[in-house]
Amino acid sequence: MYDVSTRKRALALVSEGHSLNSVSRQTGISRAAIRSWQARLEPLPRMMPPLPGPPSDRNTYAYLLGLYLGDGCISPHPRGAGHYLRIACANAWPGLIDACEAAVRTISPAHTAYRVKAPGCVAVVGYYAHWPHLFPQHGPGKKHERRITLEPWQQAIVEDHPWQFVRGLIHSDGCRIANWTERTVGGERRRYTYPRYFFTNLSGDIIGLFTDALDRVGVEWRMQNTRNVSIAKKASVALMDAHIGPKY
Repeated sequence: MYDVSTRKRALALVSEGHSLNSVSRQTGISRAAIRSWQARLEPLPRMMPPLPGPPSDRNTYAYLLGLYLGDGCISPHPRGAGHYLRIACANAWPGLIDACEAAVRTISPAHTAYRVKAPGCVAVVGYYAHWPHLFPQHGPGKKHERRITLEPWQQAIVEDHPWQFVRGLIHSDGCRIANWTERTVGGERRRYTYPRYFFTNLSGDIIGLFTDALDRVGVEWRMQNTRNVSIAKKASVALMDAHIGPKY
């Protein structure tokens, strides 16, 4: 797009008696463009897509919100025409990468997404003008260094689909592991192995969103420290297995 000063210089040459062909050769600007400027000098305002409402697929959005809060970021297009949503996924979990790409495609109005490979991981990327409107937690700096809260419409989605939100958070910053302990039974030391879930995040706000969702679905948890949530009770692990399961 040519700025107004460039347009004025081209029209000045025309007013001095130069033909459109001559001005086009001198400036490299097409005759059609110069002719259109004779009718309208100011460029037309760029039309942006209207601001979206809450996503219609609330179930998928709850999952993608969890992924974004864990391993996602939003960056502007270099020319300011839109934004990129990027979700980092470890190469060790190809099923997670597929699920993430499917979620981005579903929520993106263009229903498109692509993958960018990096050492040890894949970034699932979607382009859309209004990602910051769908994920208003976007902002400058690292998530754990700023306040993270949900908008009322996001909170309503999370309350309606808490398991998908927990699933997204576990798939981003959580894991299911086999833990072990030793006990003395009849004078003999025996080793016992049992499954356990962990969630790790530096943001106290995101930890709070995770544990609030666990409370909603009846999962017992405890803080190991300020950044690690542990789920080890047998009944709670069974609930997590039924709705989440290990990453794959």
